[in-house]
Amino acid sequence: MMYPIIRELAVDGIPVAVSCRVLNVARQPYYRWLNKPVGPVEARRRVLADAIGEAHVDDPEFGYRFLADEVRQAGHVVCDRTVWRICSDNAWWASFAKKKNRKPSRPATAAHDDLVRRNFTAAGPNQVWLTDITEHQTACIPVVVATVGLVGH
Repeated sequence: MMYPIIRELAVDGIPVAVSCRVLNVARQPYYRWLNKPVGPVEARRRVLADAIGEAHVDDPEFGYRFLADEVRQAGHVVCDRTVWRICSDNAWWASFAKKKNRKPSRPATAAHDDLVRRNFTAAGPNQVWLTDITEHQTACIPVVVATVGLVGH
């Protein structure tokens, strides 16, 4: 939240209008916040966020459901959805739950050079060999079928 920063800059003598313009924040919500900086809902949410953060630091490999149980054992009354929202807002995910790379994989380069240069004719027998490898996916393991032919024979 930018409002405490704007308040600190105003105490240092920087005008609020300039701070809001630089931080791309409207002035009216800032002055509304200044009159009532922390409400009871926000204060409760901050206390919950602190408790959830401490539980996450203790056990980073567990998800929000486990964190909700930990916070409940500490004496807070909270539902799983609220814990999920606080975890989501703070990017507190289980250490093994999210994949690091969301981009699809690119096809790899060719395994071998094209020595035939796409010219499949041979002057005589036993000069150019062709291989066709087709992979068929099954439920358990891939099956590779290879056919080998001799061009010019």
